[in-house]
Amino acid sequence: MVGPTASDVPPTMGVKIFSAGVAACLADVITFPLDTAKVRLQIQGECQVSSGITYKGVLGTITTLAKTEGPMKLYSGLPAGLQRQISFASLRIGLYDSVQEFFTSGNESKHLGSKISAGLTTGGVAVFIGQPTEVVKVRLQAQSHLHGLKPRYTGTYNAYRIIATTESLRSLWKDDVPCHLLSALIAGFCTTLLSSPVDVVKTRFINSPPGQYTSVPSCAMTMLHKEGPTAFFKGFVPSFLRLGSWNIIMFVCFEQLKRELMKSRQTVDCAT
Repeated sequence: MVGPTASDVPPTMGVKIFSAGVAACLADVITFPLDTAKVRLQIQGECQVSSGITYKGVLGTITTLAKTEGPMKLYSGLPAGLQRQISFASLRIGLYDSVQEFFTSGNESKHLGSKISAGLTTGGVAVFIGQPTEVVKVRLQAQSHLHGLKPRYTGTYNAYRIIATTESLRSLWKDDVPCHLLSALIAGFCTTLLSSPVDVVKTRFINSPPGQYTSVPSCAMTMLHKEGPTAFFKGFVPSFLRLGSWNIIMFVCFEQLKRELMKSRQTVDCAT
């Protein structure tokens, strides 16, 4: 009797979480310079972060950053970015099937409502747990040492400590959760187009010092009055490029890791 193949055995929750986390981290490392370029373009125009340098386009921003602040600046905030992927992607993707089964109440058919509920639930939990890493990542990507500007933070854990002690623990959750959920529901170009204004406001709000903006709407209105509607689409191109490439890399790596882990599991089961 032929035993079940690796494709016949459903992956465990642990396999899914581990595969998603590793795949997301690999995708993040490869696309991180695009994310840094996006952040720099998005905050461009704020007086307090101006260094006298103008960023133009994706390649122009990456090249300028590498020349003026060193190539490693493109990866400033990477540890927080990897922490975000470990906590965010692994939970959002790894728990999705299990949560969806819970919403279907044991029924074989998985209707649209259960899929949306599972996506919102896992996305909401992942955002809440991983949000402090997003705040630190953006702050580190945005800060510059040019023209005598003293960086606010010397590293990832220094940023966690300073934000928590000088701005309160709530500042580590400084964001609007629906922004993340909106981006998670729409794919490709439409995602970037529709979420760009929200993403820009999120970046500005996260990077702002205490007291600059009273709320997310206040940040949006200030941008609109001072810089005009086009300010909401700063960093659009690198954001779109990173989203597309990240999803492709993430999917390929996730599927490959899952298959390899399931093969290893089958080998162990057969040996025992």
